[in-house]
Amino acid sequence: MKIVVIQGPNLNMLGLREQNIYGPMKLEQIHEQMRGVAQQNGVEIEFFQSNLEGELVDRIQECLGDADGIIINAAAYTHTSIAIRDAIAAVALPTIEVHITNIHAREEFRKKSLIAPVCAGQIAGFGPFSYHLAMVAMLQILSEIKAMREAQQQKQPQEQ
Repeated sequence: MKIVVIQGPNLNMLGLREQNIYGPMKLEQIHEQMRGVAQQNGVEIEFFQSNLEGELVDRIQECLGDADGIIINAAAYTHTSIAIRDAIAAVALPTIEVHITNIHAREEFRKKSLIAPVCAGQIAGFGPFSYHLAMVAMLQILSEIKAMREAQQQKQPQEQ
């Protein structure tokens, strides 16, 4: 199983920018914690960060046939990008939207997520721990998918 973690604009500045909002943890530290969870669960994990909308769309599309699930923090594009929303819908992979802050408790323009309707779920407001929660949720989703596939395979020989 493979999970791709996609990080949007300005997340490369974590630990430096607005620590009073986003905290002191750097993106690489978050990724290192996620790597540990992936290793403990025998899951491959890959990370991608870009400040460019088109690159994020391209990476989402590249997940088709290459990944089992996506964890995405589209950052500011969460609220503006129909292209990212459409890419998530097109690949039809389990996707979890994650945010460090509680976007629903922030500025009015941050409260609407264009990608939430095409995601399995949204985790927001738990600081860097939001990513850990997203990993746990994705592992559960992938486990359920695997169990359903196995049950279907066991049914098929009986039906013939």
